[in-house]
Amino acid sequence: MASLLAKNMKLTLRYINKKKYLYLLLIPCVIYFLIFNYVPMYGIIIAFKDFNFSKGILGSPWVGLDNFKYMFGLSDFYTVFWNSLYLSFLRLVFGFPFPILLALLLNEMRNRTYQRVTQTIIYLPHFISWVVIGGILVNFLSPSWGIVNIFIKQLGFEPIFFLADTNYFRPLVILSSIWKESGWESILYLAAMVGINTELYEAASIDGAGRLQKIRYVTLPGIKSTIVILLILRLGHIMGNGFEQIFVLQNPLNLGVSEVFETYVYRVGLLGGRFSFGTTVGLFTSVIGLIFLLVSNQIAKWMKEDGIW
Repeated sequence: MASLLAKNMKLTLRYINKKKYLYLLLIPCVIYFLIFNYVPMYGIIIAFKDFNFSKGILGSPWVGLDNFKYMFGLSDFYTVFWNSLYLSFLRLVFGFPFPILLALLLNEMRNRTYQRVTQTIIYLPHFISWVVIGGILVNFLSPSWGIVNIFIKQLGFEPIFFLADTNYFRPLVILSSIWKESGWESILYLAAMVGINTELYEAASIDGAGRLQKIRYVTLPGIKSTIVILLILRLGHIMGNGFEQIFVLQNPLNLGVSEVFETYVYRVGLLGGRFSFGTTVGLFTSVIGLIFLLVSNQIAKWMKEDGIW
């Protein structure tokens, strides 16, 4: 056994030495995740304490599961839980397939110059801040001077206060998210399509397949593993809706449907100074995301697909 371990260690060191420059390039990434993702996990214990700034994390009294009992006893917690889950589900159903469709359309363009220009245009919204986009939406949808309501009034209807109406908030969030991020997210699918063997398309053409048939029988199967992996990762963030977008579109009139865990933690945990409670909510959402991640990855394995490990 000792000789086998020594042999494996020797082979591992030899492999690392052979790829040493690639590992050197990986070091900044490892340092980043250690500093910003793993070291802060030490603060999780705040969820089990009555945190006090003057006493610090270790000096604050231990309260066990009292914060969790308090959290589950709040009536508004379940409203926030439903809002977060429902909005994430809508993002998954309507937002996840859109970058795939966009990548398929871009891949079918034969004029490469037009394709590059189109890609650049649809990538640009990703680099616009949600604060700017929120300001654009507020002005476009304003019941007084918004261009949308001006058009509605021209048709003889009453203006609609979109951002104050709870029926419109979720569609606005989904549509603005699709517009902003779909172009950027399509990059991964386009990269996966580049790796598809061109001989498969040639064989399909010989068999008389049209464009739609090539997409169905060649392109989609070629990027299936990428779709599955990204879907699993999306399910791992099922409780996350993004703080910036929700916060800039949120107001007291739509709070009943717009309050999600990110804004709830900010309002109650940070502004209210209840750091232990905020950490408790954050830990709860992380555990839910981990459960979805593990279950979806296992389902992918059962279906003979590639998982994330």
